[in-house]
Amino acid sequence: MTVTTGGNAKGTLLRMRGITKAFSGTAVLADVDVDLYRGEIHALMGENGAGKSTLMKVLGGVHLADAGHIEFDGAHVAFTSPGEAMDRGVVMIHQELSTVPDMTVAENLALGSEPARAGFVLDRRRLRSEALRKLGPIGGGIDPDLPMRKLSVGRQQMVEIARAIDQQAKILVLDEPTASLSDTESRRLFEVLERMRDAGMGLFYISHRLDEVWRLADRVTVLRDGRHVSTTRRGEISQNDVVGRMIGRQVEALYVREHRRPGDVVLRVRDLVGRDNGIGPVSFDVRAGEVVSLVGLIGAGRTEIARTVYGVDARGSGTVEIGGRQARIGGPGDAIARRIGMVPESRKEQALFSWMDVRDNITIASLRKHSRWGVLNQRRVDAAARQFIDDLTIRIRSPRQEVRTLSGGNQQKVVLSRWLANDPRLLILDEPTRGVDVGAKHEIYRIINEQAEQGTALLVVSSDLPEALGISDRLLVVRDGVIVAELDGAGATEEDVMSHATGVAKEAS
Repeated sequence: MTVTTGGNAKGTLLRMRGITKAFSGTAVLADVDVDLYRGEIHALMGENGAGKSTLMKVLGGVHLADAGHIEFDGAHVAFTSPGEAMDRGVVMIHQELSTVPDMTVAENLALGSEPARAGFVLDRRRLRSEALRKLGPIGGGIDPDLPMRKLSVGRQQMVEIARAIDQQAKILVLDEPTASLSDTESRRLFEVLERMRDAGMGLFYISHRLDEVWRLADRVTVLRDGRHVSTTRRGEISQNDVVGRMIGRQVEALYVREHRRPGDVVLRVRDLVGRDNGIGPVSFDVRAGEVVSLVGLIGAGRTEIARTVYGVDARGSGTVEIGGRQARIGGPGDAIARRIGMVPESRKEQALFSWMDVRDNITIASLRKHSRWGVLNQRRVDAAARQFIDDLTIRIRSPRQEVRTLSGGNQQKVVLSRWLANDPRLLILDEPTRGVDVGAKHEIYRIINEQAEQGTALLVVSSDLPEALGISDRLLVVRDGVIVAELDGAGATEEDVMSHATGVAKEAS
């Protein structure tokens, strides 16, 4: 690490000037400027690939900038490793947590500075007492003797934050911190971050979730294609303006929902009970041209309902009708034969063939349409893939590019394309915008709306209540594996959904 003295404006903790970085000749950051004040939460927003994480990795010593300089706490610095950055008070908490799962909370908190007796014997009593002291600022009653793997993701994240506070961090960087958290865990995290800001720490907060940014951030910086677009106080810019700056064009509204008249019933579910997944009995319909969302708390059974309809989870009893005819769906193959597509919750683990290219991932479910007597027509396969790449604006270098190299939003559009290529009559979308940037979200909402206008029935599972309310014609609230309420998408509020999801509405009646 190199350090030279320099001036520091009052209240300014960090200045990054002219930061430039390229990988294999491709510019990822180009002349980026950003400041961080003491006692500030500063949101970094942009599409996947905009350069947000790379900029923070330059700050945190993971990457060395090709050009530019950093002034931190009154000195010019150039960290050459994350350890050097941490020693100076810059701590990064990534989406992939850096805790050791088989060690206890107390042992994780003491890594590298374990208390010892006689110079070499671990002092477990002191280890535990110091862990309790370190956990104090975050609250939540975490047991220091539990192995990390037994904690939820949210609580593991809190342990990392406790460690950062104990290290007397001056800057904390959080990259998509709520991606795997429940609403309760997210609220607890926000309270801790606000206390850290009030104590004078500077925080960079990377998130695709506008509602979180609008709750937490003092200022918002937008990056696009590795360049600085704007830095604005949160109250001086609208959410639509942020989206417009991120994607390079103005948008009328984030959510797209037309006033449609639904057609005939495409999906009719009656008294459906899962064999082993704890759902049911549930009954509901989805009509042609209608978007119906399953909403509720994490663990309520929303995904299990969708998986049972699709045949991934076994059905115990009840009936599923497609287009007025009873359908025996014993697995995804039966669903595909009935023109049902499903975009699962985890695209990487459950949908994408990561070793295959974009073209093959798009066309793998519709190859029969492009073959004759068992022989594939490669030109037709190429043309079909290219059509969806263009229609869904999938950003790639080539259709033969490996799908694992794409951003999350582009990967999600590849999975969507796979089912659109099969001309679905019913499309099941489980968390369709999880882990994608706002620009990609807007594109996915447009696709959902276009499919509904073309008469496709859509069943959506979403943990993002503003999203569900914004795109749905109807909402089905799930609690303890059953549907407890049906709400009109145009008139429902987040409070309506949560009162039913938590049982408050029942208690009040």
